Amino acid sequence: MFRFPPDRLPVFLVLAFSMIDFSVYFLVDNMVWLIGYLLLMIIPRSLICAWNHHHQHTPTFYAKPLNHILEFFYALHTGATTNLWVLHHVLGHHRHFLDQSLDESAWQSKDGKIMSALKYTLVIAATAYFRGFQVGKKFTRVQRNFVFYSLLTLLGIILLCWFRLVPALLVFVVPMIISLLFTAWVTYDHHAGLDTDDQFQASYNNTNRFFNLMTGNLGYHTAHHYQQGLHWSKLPALHEKIKHQIPEKLMRDALFVIA
Repeated sequence: MFRFPPDRLPVFLVLAFSMIDFSVYFLVDNMVWLIGYLLLMIIPRSLICAWNHHHQHTPTFYAKPLNHILEFFYALHTGATTNLWVLHHVLGHHRHFLDQSLDESAWQSKDGKIMSALKYTLVIAATAYFRGFQVGKKFTRVQRNFVFYSLLTLLGIILLCWFRLVPALLVFVVPMIISLLFTAWVTYDHHAGLDTDDQFQASYNNTNRFFNLMTGNLGYHTAHHYQQGLHWSKLPALHEKIKHQIPEKLMRDALFVIA
């Protein structure tokens, strides 16, 4: 069922959080408790964003229906529906990250200046679905699935709101928006200010063990770009093979950093 055994625990945790979400949605009416739950879940959802990223690079299951079911729950946590990051990130950013005039996650303004983290976050989050759709014009099958499952997710959200509006807004809708903004914000740290055509000098890396445990080795970012289809569990080994080509100034050891 699983393509890679290390995915079992992350998927179990994501689905466990989803069960808690739906329990709160159906059982809790008190506004204070709902807002408290929203705030409490910000950090777990931010970590789920990283695992959604990995899934969009390397699907978790052999069976496509299982992948789509998992993507629905990922969408409720992260605000990113099926194939959004496949188009925007995998088929967009990863192909263009060395060219700021094309990069779907460009950190450079049209005048050549580095965007602030805030401006970058707002621009990338606000344009994510539009840019994903635009990339999809070259990948029509992926685009069709993106549109179909996005509409299906939207329908699910509408039904949740129709049945219990306030819990739906505070358990699902608002967290989805926050998570999408958070996803854009943390990606600023990956490449901002590194204007180069050398892929070994185009990404910051974070070797902190706890950070990589929580994010599925997302800190080994040069290795991730070097072999973007490689499963997250194999990134540390690849990093060891190529780290001699990465400038020391691009290596960090921090729990969390914004450039």
